[in-house]
Amino acid sequence: MKDPVKIAEWIKNYSESAGLSSFVVGISGGIDSALVSTLCAMSGVKTFAVGLPLHQRKELNDLSQLQGRWLTKKFDNVNHVVIDLSSSYDEFKKNFPNGTPLSFANTKSRLRMTALYQIAGSNLGLVVGTGNKVEDFGVGFYTKYGDGGVDISPIADMMKTEVWEMAKNLKIPKEIIDAPPTDGLWEDGRTDQDQLGLTYQELENAMRLEEHNINPVNDDEKRSLQIYRHHRRKNLHKMLPIPVYR
Repeated sequence: MKDPVKIAEWIKNYSESAGLSSFVVGISGGIDSALVSTLCAMSGVKTFAVGLPLHQRKELNDLSQLQGRWLTKKFDNVNHVVIDLSSSYDEFKKNFPNGTPLSFANTKSRLRMTALYQIAGSNLGLVVGTGNKVEDFGVGFYTKYGDGGVDISPIADMMKTEVWEMAKNLKIPKEIIDAPPTDGLWEDGRTDQDQLGLTYQELENAMRLEEHNINPVNDDEKRSLQIYRHHRRKNLHKMLPIPVYR
């Protein structure tokens, strides 16, 4: 497992080299943002842990609030901020009567990104990414210019199972660790597994098979690899540089 102290030192050193003096992290109530906000707090740098409810399901909002309270109780350098974006989103939505559910889900993510950068811009801050390796470099399970719009990504080289392990070691609240992973963008409460068709453990195994050119040994691995490749193909445009005509 990676050393959380070294990660905290790395992000602190990056902020100093950039000449900036704070971190801004959106805390969704999920394990990834809980871990990242904790690592930022451990750096000793001023950290804004920002809850951004947007027609949020109560259980997710409760977990976000729990993480904010846990951080401020444990670290003196953390400011817990809550900004409800529901009315801003509703006003935006009025102008697009033909929008699809997916486009509106992505708009929620982009609106949150805009809010985080507003806070960062007012506080000499860096927006800190919360995506893990499977999401960011495997299946591209994030919103382009939404939660993918960040300045630094401390856990983007960590598998989801590594995130859970580190979170347990840092004693992040158990309710957050045990909660089913979800991006929180859908009002029906669908989980990441509902959207991806696989658990993160299955996705990690498929990613390992693909990266190391290993043949699947059974039907479950064949199915996982097929689903992994489908998502990766569909989302590869997010992970590659923007095409430029030369």
